[in-house]
Amino acid sequence: MLDHLRSDMHVVLYSLLNLVVAAVLGGIIGLERQLRHKPAGLRTNMFICFGAAMFTVLSKQFAGVPADQARIAAQIIPGIGFIGAGSILHARGSVTGLTTAATLFVVASVGMASGAGLYITAIFATFLIFIALDLLGRLEGKFSLKSFTATYQVVGKDTELVIGEVNRILDAENCRTENLRVARGDGQSRVVFNVDAPRAEQEQLNVLLHQSSVFSSVTGLGAVEHE
Repeated sequence: MLDHLRSDMHVVLYSLLNLVVAAVLGGIIGLERQLRHKPAGLRTNMFICFGAAMFTVLSKQFAGVPADQARIAAQIIPGIGFIGAGSILHARGSVTGLTTAATLFVVASVGMASGAGLYITAIFATFLIFIALDLLGRLEGKFSLKSFTATYQVVGKDTELVIGEVNRILDAENCRTENLRVARGDGQSRVVFNVDAPRAEQEQLNVLLHQSSVFSSVTGLGAVEHE
């Protein structure tokens, strides 16, 4: 009787340890995302990592035979895929959230490794994920490798002249306009367009737009960073 209780207690403590490790590792990745003000932050990554570990533990506990142990755990992958798809947004002609979706996917794998008791694998994966998100993210910013979609509004008297000047400047910078819209009112033509380019090119484009004598005003309407 006592041996049976000790065995059960050992299983319970082992399972709890797996869940705690998963929560900590998921929290480390989530904290990095939270500090960068990304949609999936601390709680989201922690919950996904913890949940993946929980399902992996339950898959072991519920399995009648060893072959059944992977059945519940196998459903984690399509489930995380569904959540990741929800984090990918189509806005202003561009796609954002791919890094967030990929992060959720690999965080779930860390949770599965933790739930299976593969602590070294889970910790090593967390370290690589953190390095990829933090260090590589800094390098992308430093060397202007990360692109984002900026929205501009230019105003001029003649619509064709304004559009022609916009195309001339974009062609000179090897940039491509997206979702160009034209509106007229009060004797002025307002042209709104999006440009997808790295930060350095966006800054140069902004300077050229302001230097043009064709536009009576140039306004930046915001930007969406790709990830």
